[in-house]
Amino acid sequence: MAPEQADPTSRLEGLGWWVLLVGLSIVLAVLFEWTALPAGLLVGPMIAAIAVGAFGARLALPPMASRGAQAIIGCLIAASLEPALFTALLDDWPILLAATLATLFASGALGGLIARFGILPGTTAIWGSAPGAASAMVLMADAFGADARLVAFMQYVRVIMVSVAAALIARLFVDASGIEAPPVPWFPPLEWGPFLTTLTVATAGAVGGSLVRLPAAIFLGPMLVGIVVHAGFGLPLQLPHWLLAASYVVVGWSIGLRFDRKVLAHAGRSLPQVMLAVLLLIGFCGGVAWLLVYLLGIDPLTAYLATSPGGMDSVAIIAAASGRVDMAFVMAMQMMRFLIVLLMGPPVARWFAVRVR
Repeated sequence: MAPEQADPTSRLEGLGWWVLLVGLSIVLAVLFEWTALPAGLLVGPMIAAIAVGAFGARLALPPMASRGAQAIIGCLIAASLEPALFTALLDDWPILLAATLATLFASGALGGLIARFGILPGTTAIWGSAPGAASAMVLMADAFGADARLVAFMQYVRVIMVSVAAALIARLFVDASGIEAPPVPWFPPLEWGPFLTTLTVATAGAVGGSLVRLPAAIFLGPMLVGIVVHAGFGLPLQLPHWLLAASYVVVGWSIGLRFDRKVLAHAGRSLPQVMLAVLLLIGFCGGVAWLLVYLLGIDPLTAYLATSPGGMDSVAIIAAASGRVDMAFVMAMQMMRFLIVLLMGPPVARWFAVRVR
């Protein structure tokens, strides 16, 4: 019996969907980057993938591509942990811990209410409300059984709303109208030592994390190994922008291609409630910032940006542009919250999920 031949029409149709996906991703990514939308290189391709999926495309990424992108993002988190951040954490740890725990409690309570009223499933609502780095929260949620599609929907609605709010509030204190973001070097000269160190950390962390059965091993393994290598031993990591961009695109596609019309309809119905929850969280964090100003005399803009619930990269850009913010304090508090979410997220999500069923 002759072996079954692949249908050339089906192959051409699949190629056409890929061409459409790539073209639409480029257009949206360029548009979002031009308008300074947070995480445009991830959100643009994710929306493009959602669109082609909604029109009936059935595309799938090679598993190695998705794993490689997760490993690179883990290295990115590790590379952002400079020794100065740990110094700030040690100097102000009681203040940072109290404000961080208050924010985490508020976000967890809002996620619990979203789950309790049946707007979104339990663990999905908790991970979607978690105020950490959005891409990391999506990867963690996927590894722990939550619906990564709806988590991504919640996370990036929050990132966009929080970033816009932070930028508007910063303008009340600082006139940033004449400040332009420095150009991004897309293809910098490769520093072969740091670049090979990065690739080694990504590979060793992913393999080692899988061998010891670490939760979210492909992401957390490289992140933990990278923290030891970079923050512990002081070895530099190089993550050129083209590599990060490719990783963001792959993560965006891997999330977006999972959407179908049913999931899109569900996400659309929950948008008003999700936006209300984000506004409540922004208001709560503003209250925490006011307490820091009133009780400890911290600069108002520094306090607000430090407590701002998410969009760590966007907060860093806004803080740097202001020129009058205590950058170490802001980033130390943002990083402490992120690390606590990584450590406490899985057990808290399970605890809430059991109680909101």
